[in-house]
Amino acid sequence: MPLTLYNTLTRAKAPFVPVRPPVVGVYLCGPTVYSEAHLGNARGPVVFDVLTRYLRYLGHTVRYVRNITDVGHLESDADTGEDKLEKAARAQRLEPMQVAQHYANRYRAHMAQLGCLPPDIEPQASGHITEQIGMVEEIIANGLAYAVNGSVYFDVPKYDAEHDKAGRYGKLSNRSIEDQLAGTRDTLAGQDEKRSPLDFALWKKAAPEHIMRWPSPWSDGFPGWHLECSAMSRKYLGAEFDIHGGGLDLMFPHHECEIAQSQGSHSHTDEARVWMHNNMITVGGAKMSKSTGNFITLTNLFAGPTGGLSQAYSPMVVRFFLLQAHYRSPVDVSDDALQAARKGYRKLMNGLRLLPKLEAPAATAVEGAPADTTAGDAELTKLTTDLWVGLDDDLNTARSIAALFNLLRKFNALATTPAARAAVSDAALAAAATAYRALVTDVLGLRDEPRANAEELLALTLGFYSEAKADKAYDKVDVIRAALKDQGIVIKDTKAGVEWAYSED
Repeated sequence: MPLTLYNTLTRAKAPFVPVRPPVVGVYLCGPTVYSEAHLGNARGPVVFDVLTRYLRYLGHTVRYVRNITDVGHLESDADTGEDKLEKAARAQRLEPMQVAQHYANRYRAHMAQLGCLPPDIEPQASGHITEQIGMVEEIIANGLAYAVNGSVYFDVPKYDAEHDKAGRYGKLSNRSIEDQLAGTRDTLAGQDEKRSPLDFALWKKAAPEHIMRWPSPWSDGFPGWHLECSAMSRKYLGAEFDIHGGGLDLMFPHHECEIAQSQGSHSHTDEARVWMHNNMITVGGAKMSKSTGNFITLTNLFAGPTGGLSQAYSPMVVRFFLLQAHYRSPVDVSDDALQAARKGYRKLMNGLRLLPKLEAPAATAVEGAPADTTAGDAELTKLTTDLWVGLDDDLNTARSIAALFNLLRKFNALATTPAARAAVSDAALAAAATAYRALVTDVLGLRDEPRANAEELLALTLGFYSEAKADKAYDKVDVIRAALKDQGIVIKDTKAGVEWAYSED
């Protein structure tokens, strides 16, 4: 079964065919780094980490680009308000780039904790001003943008008039321009520069107090937020590439504007062949969002308790929680859901620990007469094949995880019933074990996490040492001393009690 993906642009699933095989270009809209990342910010990176892992597992050469937004993201999608970076910098009495660097580093560390492989390229908007200015010049030359008072705006009505229904502005989000205008007739107040309320900024003239500014043919200013992804995706993936992803909230206006910009420049393409959008994370049924204050930061989630949750949850449990649902379905955060995810995650890890025992050669059912493995092998092969059916069907991780548990139940039966183990061949079991490992670790990106707290274990061990010494059980005392010394720890008996130190030998 070929990999099929749901394309937001066509509202249909179709077999995935690369633009320039064997290379696959993937672009994911990354964070605006003005504050701590929350759980909702993690869903897209986790989903697209699995996508890129699976594409590589299938033999494709993937170029994965995930951007960092560090300029131009104003508080309102209507091109008004402060730049989010500058606002955060003023509140913290820092330079905007200090804020951007700090939160970009935090974001990368959190993604690594969640098991996300780093992107192949991670461009920052502020490092690609030249490319963005060049794209604005192209759009102006094509008559689809206009400059006024040092700012430049994309002319949405003119662009729309030049395209048939299939190519008009709003096609990604399935909105007509008439409906958009009807909903924005009163939004031009204070925006007299725009010819239409649908027009969006390609370049903004910086106010005197605005710190982040660059020279351009129109003014000292900064690029519009939507422009960076069009310019950087084209630079690193070409005018047309394979897959563009992001959260459902980016479909309009961000991704809609990207398509218009790419069409309006010299590329004349929709930028990406396939547009994929992951759904939202909710808390109590309401979208997780920084603007509403309804969010749980990853830092607090990993440390816990926080946000109505009674305890901390580890990064791998959070990753498994996110992958339990299909990426196009919403996910609601709760203690019950996360605790169920922890239980499921640990089952899969126990399955990994079980595999070496299973892979030992089976004993024959009767001395010298091997058991018939035809039926057992057929069942095991079917369970193994089922692992990939979900992923091939629009990256349905929920279905593949369910298939993992089906295979794990079979593994447990084989481990506890010698006759059942003898009824499957070593080759079939080896293939099943290899597939289980590959899906869990290589594709889903789940890894075993240390359960124990080293300091608590050491304190517990020293307690056992003190008890053994008080009971004059010197053989136990010697065993504990030797075991800790093997770990580079020496025990010191002092007047104040038992202490420890690192061995200096």
